[in-house]
Amino acid sequence: MSAGTFAPAPAGASTARMVLAQSRMEARLMLRNGEQLLLAIVIPVIVLVGGVVGADRIGIDLDGHRAVDILSPGVLALAVMSTSFTSVAIATGFERRYGVIKLLGSSPLPRSGLLMGKVLALLNVVALQLVVLVVAGLALGWEPSLTHPPRSVAGLVLAVALGTAAFAALGLFVAGVLRAEATLALANLVYLLLMAGGGVVLPTTTYGGASSVIEWLPSGALGEAMRAALVDATIDGRSLLVLALWAVAGTVLTARTFKWE
Repeated sequence: MSAGTFAPAPAGASTARMVLAQSRMEARLMLRNGEQLLLAIVIPVIVLVGGVVGADRIGIDLDGHRAVDILSPGVLALAVMSTSFTSVAIATGFERRYGVIKLLGSSPLPRSGLLMGKVLALLNVVALQLVVLVVAGLALGWEPSLTHPPRSVAGLVLAVALGTAAFAALGLFVAGVLRAEATLALANLVYLLLMAGGGVVLPTTTYGGASSVIEWLPSGALGEAMRAALVDATIDGRSLLVLALWAVAGTVLTARTFKWE
């Protein structure tokens, strides 16, 4: 065949390309959904601004730290939790209800690729959240600890990665065993309870005797790991281990119970 002659070579797309295409679609759907955008960005910003103003007026004891320096890492953790757990659970629950999960499960994209696409989309949305909230925190006067930048960055990356894995696994578990309406109610209820009393926005020490229990919750562990990285410039190995255990537990439960229809 002479050079330049068109030679069709029909073939299916590679798994990597299909996963990337799926992740782009998932990310667009997340950002176009008003409720999920509210959970992902609007509510965390309101909590940050309101928390800083309220804490300064009330005079909450934060171990000598400024309110904005404590609340900013906590709100970053809240954003990770809102997207990784609440948004994933609700979106997946309704995808099961309308047969989207079943349809995609029968497509050339393998089911493992479908889950990988969701994870990549989730990471993209979380990255966008963190950028927006960091800018908001800096505008309010947040001064993250820079005494040991490599350690702070490492602690932040590990906290976000393990926190995302833990809450996404738990979100998929809930979405895979409950009906869409029940998933919607439970995901929002858990989000509100953990935001108020799960040690994610405020340090676990502010909860008195309950702190020893809250530290073992994924919300408390994520909040403490974020504050350790961005306030104390340290890596909280204990909290990261708790997140890893929740991630493993959630993954095992999801693998055993998730229903595609």
